[in-house]
Amino acid sequence: MHADRFPPGGAPPCVAVLMTCHNRRDKTLAAISSVHAQTGLPAGTRCTVHLVDAGSSDGTADEVRAAFPGTDVVTVGGGVHWGTGTRIAATRADPAAHVLWLNDDVVLDPGALAVLLRTAAPLDRPAVVVGATRSGDGTRTTYSGYRLVRARLRPPALERMEPDARHARPCDTCNGNAVLVTAPARRLLGDLDPAFPHRMGDHDYGLRARQAGIPLLLAPGHVGICDDNSGAITGTSVEPGLDARTALRRLTSVREQPPTPWWRYCRRHLGLWAPLVFCSPYVKIILRSTARRPVTLPRPRHGSLHADP
Repeated sequence: MHADRFPPGGAPPCVAVLMTCHNRRDKTLAAISSVHAQTGLPAGTRCTVHLVDAGSSDGTADEVRAAFPGTDVVTVGGGVHWGTGTRIAATRADPAAHVLWLNDDVVLDPGALAVLLRTAAPLDRPAVVVGATRSGDGTRTTYSGYRLVRARLRPPALERMEPDARHARPCDTCNGNAVLVTAPARRLLGDLDPAFPHRMGDHDYGLRARQAGIPLLLAPGHVGICDDNSGAITGTSVEPGLDARTALRRLTSVREQPPTPWWRYCRRHLGLWAPLVFCSPYVKIILRSTARRPVTLPRPRHGSLHADP
């Protein structure tokens, strides 16, 4: 369907925007402001924002309440991450609403929600619509939908897709930065699996949607700005100079590749390749950390043919 037309008829949509935040006050305010600035929506569209504040210490919750009094804000502990926070937000939304997963660092374009709704139409069918985002300088796609590539002699791999400027494209799964899930899809799939407190829950949801026969569509164009964190390595498992134990501890934390949800994801979606793919990141980080450790050569014994350095 072209991105410039809504089908006639149907009740005005109700969209619940689900967000989780932690200590990114200015970004969170900008994201919510962009929701309120949406244009081109069907007459009577109702939009609610449900924000789960994960123990922010920068005053995010109070600032949001002051700036946007209609926002549903709930404060939880700092141990709550994106997947869990999105599920909490979903429980506070109208069960009959379509939901929009929105990262708190996404600034939507003014017509973004209209594009997502048009791509999902008719809204009485199950559908998941992915909104691609671009970098702040507009030079590249940062988050998007993915195609699942299968080959005979190597594990299945996810290949990120570029959006078409005018038409929706089918995809196999997605990043969860800006994703519309229609109410009929929610009734079939539920919300994010609680087994994934942070990462992998979006990929899992998209793959389960496809397995259930629910259309998963990458919307035309980009729907907003969201810079990625691909260059940020401080505090991660790939920070230079880490010993293998520290690197492995960081990798297995909830922010990166915790073993229990990672195994669930591999077992659910990777078939016979699951054990190999599951072990791969942990083996790689150990080998990488070991290879980077400086090697101290033993001092030569008396009479050695090699002189001391």
